[in-house]
Amino acid sequence: MSESTDYSNKHVEFVAPEPTPEEQAELNDMYGKMDDLHMKPLWNQIGGLMPNEPDPRAVAHRWDWSELIKLARRSGELVPVGRGGERRAIGLANPGLGGPTYIAPTLWAAIQYLAPGENAPEHRHSQNAFRFVIEGEGVWTVVNGDAVPMKRGDFLLTPGWNFHGHHNIATEPMAWLDGLDIPFAYQMDTGFFEYGSETLTDESTPDYSRSERLWAHPGLRPVAFPGATSSSTIGRYAWEHTDAALNDQLALEDAGFPGVVGPGHAAIRYTNPTTGGDVMSTIRAEFHRLRPGASTTPVKEVGNRVFQVFEGSATIKVGDETFEMNHGDVVNVPSWKLWSIEAGTDGVDLFGFSDHPIFEKLNLARTYTPEGI
Repeated sequence: MSESTDYSNKHVEFVAPEPTPEEQAELNDMYGKMDDLHMKPLWNQIGGLMPNEPDPRAVAHRWDWSELIKLARRSGELVPVGRGGERRAIGLANPGLGGPTYIAPTLWAAIQYLAPGENAPEHRHSQNAFRFVIEGEGVWTVVNGDAVPMKRGDFLLTPGWNFHGHHNIATEPMAWLDGLDIPFAYQMDTGFFEYGSETLTDESTPDYSRSERLWAHPGLRPVAFPGATSSSTIGRYAWEHTDAALNDQLALEDAGFPGVVGPGHAAIRYTNPTTGGDVMSTIRAEFHRLRPGASTTPVKEVGNRVFQVFEGSATIKVGDETFEMNHGDVVNVPSWKLWSIEAGTDGVDLFGFSDHPIFEKLNLARTYTPEGI
């Protein structure tokens, strides 16, 4: 019986001889004609087109909340909110992407700021969007005529092509994190935008939105709306429910029952009640709570993540970078970069979102946990 041979780690490199001056002249002539016809030879670019593993242009970066909120307040003094500019939002531009206001090749993140008494006019776009409230209350977002309260710790949805606007009835300004799939829609040429009503279609201030009253009851769904939807039917995932779910996971861990991701690490995923899947087709959202000193298992994943510290502190490692994170700070994790989180002495609460649903649907998802770590 012949012995099998493993070629998986073997590489034979063929080096072509240098062309003669005459051959080089002919090659230059051929490449010039290709350029004229908008063509490129594969053999000169295969390493860039097909690397051995993902080599993202995006880099890991930390945005300091104290600086973000300072600039947001200053923009509130200098920049009006109104038709045309639409939103007083400051996008987080990844230093590795060469200029566009993208935190990742597929994801947008911004800090939006609304002063007391201000209204952000209604519009709609095909891009999916959400809001996560890091602090404050007194703003209502109106989504397709449904007034939805926004409070600290709340996660709110504006799925693509839903009219939406905001109004602040409080005596204080409010800022929150916006997340959208703008870069993905831009690259795929799928973006549409449309202005809405000049005045908000509902300026009421209910304690609960209509969507919550219909859909936000654990394990229950209205029979009048039986069909599955591509985006969640819940407009607001209230902090009180997120907090309770995380507390219960850790309490069960203390009692010796399973349910946490890892030792001292509770986590929830916001889901679509009609499918049990992600809240939107292109965006996944989660919330993580780590006890003091608890840590996550280092992992590499295809796809991009963004984290914002809600409470506490943590050390987040991404590739060769180490970031000390505190309240409100934002950090991104580029595709296929090894990352892990270690909670500080007071523990940490983290909101996170990612583009993982895109790659899972395309069968391009991949996860790797190094051995011995």
